[in-house]
Amino acid sequence: MSDHENDVLAGKVICLGVTGSIACYKSADLTSELRKLGAEVYVVMTDSAQKFVSALTFSTLSRNPVSVSLWEEGQSWLPGHIELADQSDLLLVAPATANAISNFAHGNCPDLLSNLYLATAAPVILAPAMNGKMFEHEATQANIDILKGRGVEIVDPVEGELACGYVGLGKMASVSEILNQVTSTLADSK
Repeated sequence: MSDHENDVLAGKVICLGVTGSIACYKSADLTSELRKLGAEVYVVMTDSAQKFVSALTFSTLSRNPVSVSLWEEGQSWLPGHIELADQSDLLLVAPATANAISNFAHGNCPDLLSNLYLATAAPVILAPAMNGKMFEHEATQANIDILKGRGVEIVDPVEGELACGYVGLGKMASVSEILNQVTSTLADSK
């Protein structure tokens, strides 16, 4: 990345949503890279994400507390997810599962991350990761189209060997590709 790209992220507050996919391990690398580029990273994990990677991993890498539940929010009178939504320059969800994409598209709020999505006015980027049949299913594609229509940016998954053993489309994009989208989006939003 160029010095200009580094400047784009310096001091920016990025909320990184992590949902339940084996691709969570890439989110740890993404957290480190965002911090190296000067961003302040706050991670929000779904319950299923915590089955793959611990909150401790992300709090260590981000050097910030990790949010995991609506019921364990901050100590002030202001709900933590509203405060984080207001402070964020970008909401990045990587990996974004079919379930999370559906929740976002239809305004469902079963968890902290989907509540934060509805509360933020910041740009939103999703990096889907799932079985190829799930990604290509017309319901998932319709949900992605709804979100694109609302201005949500999608970093398309790539082809490769998937956790289920299939080879196909559905593997989360590389960390560098996601970082490129993040810097592009934040540069455009200045």
